[in-house]
Amino acid sequence: MAVTISDVARHAGVSIATVSRIVNNLPGYSPETKDKVEASIVELGYKPNAMARGLVNRKTNTIGVLLPCVTGRFSSELLRGIEKIAHAKGYSVIICNTDMNGERTMSYLKTLSEKRVEGILFISEWLTDEYAVFLESLQIPVVLVATSNPASPFPSVKVDDFAAAYSATRYLIDHGHTRIGLISGTEKDPIAGRPRIEGFKRAMKDADLRCDQACIAFGDFHFESGIAAMAELDSRGLELSAVCAASDEMALGAMTYMHRMGRKLPEDLSIIGFDDTLDALMAYPALTTLHQPIELMGERAMDMLCSGTADDRQIILEHHITERDSVKDLR
Repeated sequence: MAVTISDVARHAGVSIATVSRIVNNLPGYSPETKDKVEASIVELGYKPNAMARGLVNRKTNTIGVLLPCVTGRFSSELLRGIEKIAHAKGYSVIICNTDMNGERTMSYLKTLSEKRVEGILFISEWLTDEYAVFLESLQIPVVLVATSNPASPFPSVKVDDFAAAYSATRYLIDHGHTRIGLISGTEKDPIAGRPRIEGFKRAMKDADLRCDQACIAFGDFHFESGIAAMAELDSRGLELSAVCAASDEMALGAMTYMHRMGRKLPEDLSIIGFDDTLDALMAYPALTTLHQPIELMGERAMDMLCSGTADDRQIILEHHITERDSVKDLR
């Protein structure tokens, strides 16, 4: 049977109220009484109920995390960084899988409010006016992760998606590729869709290379859509020598399509990804990709939230190319 606060009070010879004050670091007892109660807690193995302590302290030591997908490698690496800092600072994390569904997102926000979380990380989804108004009403720290909204008062932690896509495309160009296609995320997505498309287009334009809509196929950042987008590009007869994918998952989808067609990589087609997740390392051939520091992104955001330093800063983390085996040098 679990040890109760009544057991501790009886063992120490004090009232339940005294034990409660000591457990919750409230005043109203002598040092000697505190020592006696703490000795009883240790001897009996009493573990205070976290929720009951929160009701007294008005603190729950809980952070809410909203993200659109929990199954992908990007999410798992991001959550690893978040949990690492949360654990070190004594916080618990409630993970909410919104599935990019507006009603579901609002429902989760209301649930987190009811659970009196002390901060919220809002990840990889566009911050609508409705979300922003509700989050402001909570009057708790909020940090946007892998997303941003200049019109909102919340800080953000992300990479520069335009610059990163430019760098990935430029890498292919610098390796002698001139017929390059793009497998993009959702066209209307203002977070990682449009910025990466525009970065690709700018790099192609700066190199005086063809870049029209025929060179672009759209997916949803996930594996199956990468297969479909690569098939679509292949059907257009563009004779591409390289493809830039807006996520590692879609890059792996494109590689899978090529393998199914009996084509060799990178001999028949070079592919560069975006993210640098563990999947990129496990691919065959190992995927050259744009590295964004996903785990660090989670760490920085969680640290800002827990440390009370979540002001109006927009933190842009550095990116770079991780070279592996999926890009052929044509120079």
